[in-house]
Amino acid sequence: MEIAAVIVDVPTKQTDKSFDYLIPEQWRETIQPGMRVVVPFGPRNIQGFVTEIKAESEFNQLREIIEPMDLKPVLNQELLELGNWLTENTLCFKIFAYQAMLPAALKAKYEKKVKLAPGAVISDLPEVLHSYFQHNGVLNWEEALKSGIVSLLQRESAKGHLEVIYEVKERVKKKKVRYVQPHVPPDRLKEEMDRLPGNAEKQKKVLAFFLEQKNAIELSQLVANLNISSATVKALIDKKLLTESEMEVYRDPYENRVFERTRALPLTEDQAKAIAPILNAIETNSHEVFLLYGVTGSGKTEIYLQSIQQVIEKGQEAIVLVPEISLTPQMVNRFKGRFGDLVAVLHSGLSAGEKYDEWRKIQRKEVKVVVGARSAIFAPFENLGIIIIDEEHETSYKQEEMPRYHAKEVAIERAKTYNCPVVLGSATPSLESFARSQKNVYQLLTLPSRMNKQTLPSVEIIDMREELRSGNRSMFSRKLFEMLKDRIEKKQQSVLFLNKRGHSSFVMCRDCGYVVNCPNCDISLTYHRAGGQMKCHYCGYETYVPKVCPECSSEYIRYFGTGTQKVEDELGKILPEAKVIRMDVDTTGKKGSHERLLKDFQDGKADILLGTQMIAKGLDFPNITLVGVLSADTMLHLPDFRSSEKTFQLLTQVSGRAGRHQLPGEVIIQTYTPEHYSIELAGKQDYDLFYQREMMIRKLHHYPPFYYLSLITVSHEQLMTVVAATEKIVNFVRSQVSSEAVVLGPAASPIPRINNRYRYQCLIKYKREPNLNAALKIILDQHQKDAAKGLQVSIDVNPFILM
Repeated sequence: MEIAAVIVDVPTKQTDKSFDYLIPEQWRETIQPGMRVVVPFGPRNIQGFVTEIKAESEFNQLREIIEPMDLKPVLNQELLELGNWLTENTLCFKIFAYQAMLPAALKAKYEKKVKLAPGAVISDLPEVLHSYFQHNGVLNWEEALKSGIVSLLQRESAKGHLEVIYEVKERVKKKKVRYVQPHVPPDRLKEEMDRLPGNAEKQKKVLAFFLEQKNAIELSQLVANLNISSATVKALIDKKLLTESEMEVYRDPYENRVFERTRALPLTEDQAKAIAPILNAIETNSHEVFLLYGVTGSGKTEIYLQSIQQVIEKGQEAIVLVPEISLTPQMVNRFKGRFGDLVAVLHSGLSAGEKYDEWRKIQRKEVKVVVGARSAIFAPFENLGIIIIDEEHETSYKQEEMPRYHAKEVAIERAKTYNCPVVLGSATPSLESFARSQKNVYQLLTLPSRMNKQTLPSVEIIDMREELRSGNRSMFSRKLFEMLKDRIEKKQQSVLFLNKRGHSSFVMCRDCGYVVNCPNCDISLTYHRAGGQMKCHYCGYETYVPKVCPECSSEYIRYFGTGTQKVEDELGKILPEAKVIRMDVDTTGKKGSHERLLKDFQDGKADILLGTQMIAKGLDFPNITLVGVLSADTMLHLPDFRSSEKTFQLLTQVSGRAGRHQLPGEVIIQTYTPEHYSIELAGKQDYDLFYQREMMIRKLHHYPPFYYLSLITVSHEQLMTVVAATEKIVNFVRSQVSSEAVVLGPAASPIPRINNRYRYQCLIKYKREPNLNAALKIILDQHQKDAAKGLQVSIDVNPFILM
């Protein structure tokens, strides 16, 4: 007797464990751990993951597995164990952990159908229903809903005439292409060709083609090459001279691109010194975490490439994480240029089908390197030799929904299993990582200067309050305006950076100060000019701008703040001769637009690249000599203890886009708070001093890296329910932790209401609390029951967003 332990696709506390199922005779040899299977669960059939195969079960009566969904396991043994680790560390359900490891295309869809119950016949049903079940005795649920016969079906189901079944379906179809090849030997083809009547020229053409070429050819290619119709080919297939077959092919997002092959570059003295310990760890199979701290433009990528080269030569595999889509076009070029077809790319710009195909290349061991965003950390490799995380300080490495993992921690956990090194690279490491390198938990490797010994760009900080006092109301300081003009005359390029999208931040009445807020969320609406609408970026509510103030009926209702569209308009007024490319979420929404805009800029089709944070990183263009930051303060005023760190990192990254090649670069930072240390020190690019200043503040206020954090957020449509529930939770947490821990709350969240739900939170700061994890689990378990009443409790361990 073979029994499979299965984690089922039902995310609740009661089902967050494995269930035993009998493996039917015909699947005995096939079903293995890590496969997805369809199993009966209660009245329906659902998807589950097999975690182990065993000989006996403590239960007597077991149901049988219905069928396997895979031919080979989608999760290997190491990933199954990693699922347990994720469940423990992020307090999520196991099913969420496993689903996070797979491409979206493999998450199951359920199709609901109604069919005749076993033993029932059509004549048992009322006549009205006969036509619905005539064909194959099965009716789609959608059709039943449309036809308005659900209550009738329910009555028949109660009599035992009908039953509802759930079919589990894959989301993605494998891409198939039709191929054509000869069905008979060449001499027979020649005979038939001679027999064809004179007017069958096109058929002759096809047969002549196959006399020369014996191999299968894609139907679409054949039709295009010979300039014929597919009907011609079909006629020959009907005559049994040709045969048609379907072959599976990969969707390749880069199929029309040729990547120039590149060779390893000679390393500078600094690079050689930094790479030595990494190569040594690869050679000796030792698990170490390296923090590669190098100024912008110091050649970190070349170190990554040469380390991977060594891993591939050893027959092992590599994962490289880069933040979000902004880094991919240039990064893909670098990796594909060096390693060609050995590279799979996973990022949010690919379609579900393309992602699925890239994932299958990894699963089938056809590639050795994966370059991708956060979720690529789960690539199904089985012989990892190195994991690299570029721009390790980026907050996008933290997932904000279940399972709330941080890719860096997952990387370190996987690397332990394979005894391989992890390399974290950044010009502005996160305080947590830098603090660990100071304590020798991570090994620090530094690249103190730029590759070509270029000096870092000179940075000037401009106080916008002074500009206002001297009568300049424009969003460009006089200095920045003059420099933009100068660059256009010299035919050099500039980058303007603004940390916002949309046209203006908010709409306000100048007479009474009324701000138009979202009716469902306590937050001001953002004005988007393309349609004169105001939108809420939290719940999606949209409305038109009022002509007069709803409070005092004044006509002085105006837009405040600056968005990218507004800057583009203003540039058109003051520098009409400048060609501008704007990059923000609105202009890069379409597939491939990101790459196209950057290519236009690289080819010199514009003088100014204006954008939000997607242009802050990874851009490397020789002709950029000026970078302007329009308002350095937008992040400083967020209710987040990391806001000064994020501001410093962003300003340093943006400044690093200037003067990376022969031409020297200049940076202008416009701000209303020039005295803030994060702005002042970003101007000097002095990370070490910033680290010291920021660490003092973190220590004083009990924040990471001195303390760990856990954030509990409670939400409900009734304010009193939320307050009462949060109060209970806070009291329970206090009873479970030591006096060293700091428990703050209950307090309203910085955005107190989203989508008509009130939000309260409790923040726990702690050093070592052995009971805390268990206590947090109890809280989640207790409130699972209240979910039906609309009370939601979520817990984020080591949160990155406190909003």
